[in-house]
Amino acid sequence: MTVLVLRALGLGDTLTGVPALRGVRRAWPGRRVVLAAPPGLGAWLASHGVVDDVLPTGGLEPLGGDWSGHVAVNLHGRGPESHRVLQKTGPGRLVAFGCPEVGHDGPAWDPAEHEVDRWCRLVRDAGGECGPEDLRLGPADPPGGRGRHVVVHPGAASGSRRWPPDRWAAVAGALAGRGVPVVVTGSDGERPLCARVRAGAARAAEAAGATPDVTDLAGRLDLPGLADVVATARLVLCGDTGVAHVATAFGTPSVVLFGPTPPAWWGPAVDRERHAVLWHGAPDHRGDPHGETLDPALAAVTVDGVLAAAEPLLGR
Repeated sequence: MTVLVLRALGLGDTLTGVPALRGVRRAWPGRRVVLAAPPGLGAWLASHGVVDDVLPTGGLEPLGGDWSGHVAVNLHGRGPESHRVLQKTGPGRLVAFGCPEVGHDGPAWDPAEHEVDRWCRLVRDAGGECGPEDLRLGPADPPGGRGRHVVVHPGAASGSRRWPPDRWAAVAGALAGRGVPVVVTGSDGERPLCARVRAGAARAAEAAGATPDVTDLAGRLDLPGLADVVATARLVLCGDTGVAHVATAFGTPSVVLFGPTPPAWWGPAVDRERHAVLWHGAPDHRGDPHGETLDPALAAVTVDGVLAAAEPLLGR
């Protein structure tokens, strides 16, 4: 009576899989849904009722436990490695994209499909209705309203998706100069980056004659804490990274800067009137999302462009 789902990925990837996870529940009502994923992420989704339990997994490692006869769902990739991980658990049924290398017949993979739509299509094929509207983890309009603060998240996992810190400081400083409280967020490893953005923003606000209200929370928030700061924010400004998907999940207005990957693949898939996407790539532009060098499409995004995109969203 168990459905074992594999999606051992990062924050943004995990959140784009939430609609498919809800579809899994609808396809197999009454069964226990176990998510093989990083423990913190999995526990957080369990606290929101998306799954019932977590099998802590750091990647495509063997999955322990007695799972014989269960349903296995591969929301991790197209295979063959991820398919083999689930096949070794002895499932009675494997739901996954087609993979001739391991002899599995399933739906065809579409490389140009939006990440949310891709996994929903797989689960719908198995009988579980789901769609982008299932992305939400909280009300789009909180009963108590939103706070006054704006979140600026300057980090990203790779250099190709990391907008220059001086530009982030200029954006944050312009907002702080208008009296808008700014909260800078980042991981523990991004403390130097966030400190640089915070200091630059404070200098810019002071030059504008304002008393800066810029708080640096880098390395001080766990995932539930970060989610709360984002969910209660007036606006989120960030690159193509996990925090953008947290904003989508809670209906928080956002300005998201894209570079190597087109937003048609990874951009906000629900409440699109709440989100502004900035991308200056040509229609055929495909960069390296894991590269170390700033992608030219992201480099073309200007400070003025981000502030102009933020203005109508601040008015909400």
